[in-house]
Amino acid sequence: MKPFLDKDFLLQTDAAKTLYHEHAAKMPIIDYHCHLIPQMVAEDHRFSSITELWLGGDHYKWRAMRTNGVDERYCTGKDTTDWEKFQKWAETVPYTMRNPLYHWTHLELKTAFGIEKLLSPKTAREIFDECNEKLKSPEYSARGLMRRYHVECVCTTDDPVDDLRYHKQTAESGFEIRMLPAWRPDKAMAVEVPANFRAYIDKLSEVSGVKISHFQDMIDALQKRHDFFAQMGSRLADHGIEEFYAEDYTDAEINAIFDKVYGGKVLTQEEIRKFKSAMLVIFAEMDYEAGWAQQFHYGAIRDNNSKMFKLLGPDTGFDSIGEFNTAKAMSKFLDRLNAEGKLTRTILYNLNPSANEVIATMLGNFQDGSYPGKIQFGSGWWFLDQKDGMEKQMNALSLLGLLSRFVGMLTDSRSFLSYPRHEYFRRTLCNLLGNDIENGLLPASEMDFIGQMVENISYYNAKNYFNF
Repeated sequence: MKPFLDKDFLLQTDAAKTLYHEHAAKMPIIDYHCHLIPQMVAEDHRFSSITELWLGGDHYKWRAMRTNGVDERYCTGKDTTDWEKFQKWAETVPYTMRNPLYHWTHLELKTAFGIEKLLSPKTAREIFDECNEKLKSPEYSARGLMRRYHVECVCTTDDPVDDLRYHKQTAESGFEIRMLPAWRPDKAMAVEVPANFRAYIDKLSEVSGVKISHFQDMIDALQKRHDFFAQMGSRLADHGIEEFYAEDYTDAEINAIFDKVYGGKVLTQEEIRKFKSAMLVIFAEMDYEAGWAQQFHYGAIRDNNSKMFKLLGPDTGFDSIGEFNTAKAMSKFLDRLNAEGKLTRTILYNLNPSANEVIATMLGNFQDGSYPGKIQFGSGWWFLDQKDGMEKQMNALSLLGLLSRFVGMLTDSRSFLSYPRHEYFRRTLCNLLGNDIENGLLPASEMDFIGQMVENISYYNAKNYFNF
């Protein structure tokens, strides 16, 4: 019987152990997509307790707690103490067995705090106190935790209207870990609610210094902000979309749609889809001209619980995997850019695992030999960033593309304790390859090449892909 979470956790063969300990484990972390709060890095935030660090904003944990019968006040409430919230999480943890939260929780306790006890109601107070005592040390600040996990670079997720003051402050402070902005212009194509869109465009006008009256004015303002992000070190864009949009449209139609929604009138579904289609193309062309990579996270149905959305707002644990027949639209979108010679390096992330083979085969349609792995199948995302989801993604990519050119893992997280997800991914990767070696599916004589492949997927492919 193997011990839980020992040094060979998830590693089932001698080959897997060699690949992980001699190759993957030593590689730095490039976290090219995350949701860290830049102000926390700039100001080297000190955490008041393990509850703030661990449970604040973590909707993964909130979902599990709700499912376990924990009242909302212990998840997001303002009238409960840090200890009470932590206690409720500790009560929930034993019930998360076989959920990735069980692995992540104990991996984070071990790697950050050196705690190897299992979290439960019996150990809760002891672990709470030990973590809080260690959090008093400077090495457990926001920057200290990044150093602890051997982070080399992070890319935050930033709106075009953000002033990026904290990125500038961090860079000027001499902090050795780079924090770069990533362009996330979702609100510029969110035309479903005219009043919200108008308010956003007015803000865009203010920060860009461009008077916006018509569609081209908006594009000029966005281009100005895109240029600013590039000056601040941005190398990539990201889009969070339900599905791909690739409707046919004319310039005259888009101009009229903008005038209509900017004027406060509700758009038809056809008009919404045409506007989004135009914006995706325009953003992609901006990225191509700047030499950036672009990322597309698609497939989520967000804010399903309208009652809780009204109470708590977005990103509070009420989203799910969606079903969208988006392959043709994705193909049409990529083909249009490719035909115009404006398809930049692109990463596609699906949230529904039924689309794994769709994505894996779509990549090959638009590889052009200009760059290894130019079109990428993004790592298992959100509900899929766990062992089973990552294995399915890597198996599909292996069978239908080139796993060896994969740019690897990211945290997609707001937490400074999420870096062990890179370790979790690397162990899973090494176990896949190690099992193949053990079973004669890959040659043991090529161990040096496979070891380099592991290092590339863990670090070098991303470093080269994003020109870091």
